[in-house]
Amino acid sequence: MVSAFGRRASAGMGAEAAATITRRIVPATPRPGTRDNPAVAERLSLPGFVDAHCHAFQRRLRGRGEGRDFWSWRDEMLREAERQTPDTVRTEYAATYRELRAAGYTAVGEFHYLGYEEALAAVEAAAEAEVELVLLLTAYGRGGLPRFRQESVSAYLEQVESLRARGVRVGVAPHSVRACPSDWLEEIGRYASAEGLPLHVHADEQPREIEECLAEHGLRPIELLARTGCLGPRTTVVHATHANDAELDLVAEAGARVCLCPTTEANLGDGFAPVAALCERSLGICIGSDSNVRIDPLEELRELEGVARRAAARRNIVSIGSLLCFGSDEGGASLGLDSWPDISVDLGHPSLRGVEEADLLSALVLGCGADVFL
Repeated sequence: MVSAFGRRASAGMGAEAAATITRRIVPATPRPGTRDNPAVAERLSLPGFVDAHCHAFQRRLRGRGEGRDFWSWRDEMLREAERQTPDTVRTEYAATYRELRAAGYTAVGEFHYLGYEEALAAVEAAAEAEVELVLLLTAYGRGGLPRFRQESVSAYLEQVESLRARGVRVGVAPHSVRACPSDWLEEIGRYASAEGLPLHVHADEQPREIEECLAEHGLRPIELLARTGCLGPRTTVVHATHANDAELDLVAEAGARVCLCPTTEANLGDGFAPVAALCERSLGICIGSDSNVRIDPLEELRELEGVARRAAARRNIVSIGSLLCFGSDEGGASLGLDSWPDISVDLGHPSLRGVEEADLLSALVLGCGADVFL
């Protein structure tokens, strides 16, 4: 694997990263209880996928009506958040992390805002599920629920320090420009830079968020992040759905990344990610399961490419190698990870029937679901 915050391949359109993917075809035995298929004889070993943005408790919302738009869904989400305890986090997160692990994710960034004791429970849940965890402890200065908020930015940073003292891998995560005043952003940005920590932040997911930021600061969200020192090479901007060209230029100049969560963004009606604009700037892109309405990294990558194709009215916008890089290496770099476990693809899976070896990676990304992983 590459070093933390490194990048194995360019995000540029058409960049061929497939040659960097570790491909080891080795004998395999079907797992008991999965498929009674004696023809399975080989597997393809690849770097595990990295879920760079996860809210594990939101898995409980799967299948609910969730209201007419993002904001009514948010009300339902807040009710679900309110019922969480360390015990429910420990139990339900472990189940969600096992689901992530079975789907091919071997590392996860948990964007956590439920409280300190619940953070410790999330760490225990990840260990139980055998998934690598980076706890993105969320700073919340205003709004949301009382349980989300810290009394001051110094109190927030004390929580971060306490987790680090326990040996927990952490990143800092000002929730959004809605939740953090500018002085909080400035202090968190300074701390992340001094300590060399990942910084993750929601930005430009909803038009209303942009309007409110302009009204308060006279700046758009990513412009405010840049002004307050929260935009740098260790920054990951989550969503950026409605970012304009000037904001994306700022992300590129800072060497920051963008995390796209296509299945959640579709479910919430957020809009279409500016995939082509991100790629034209050679921005690092990673993926997240976010609300866990679906847990399938291949579906995230397919939707990402599908959004780009529909917008451009043509095919093959992002190369398969780059898509796989987005799903794995860019996510690991976003979280500051040096390594994480590999996964195995079942080459005898019905979804790969008749596929030539030269087409395996393309068939995997464009034609398979997460059940293809052993």
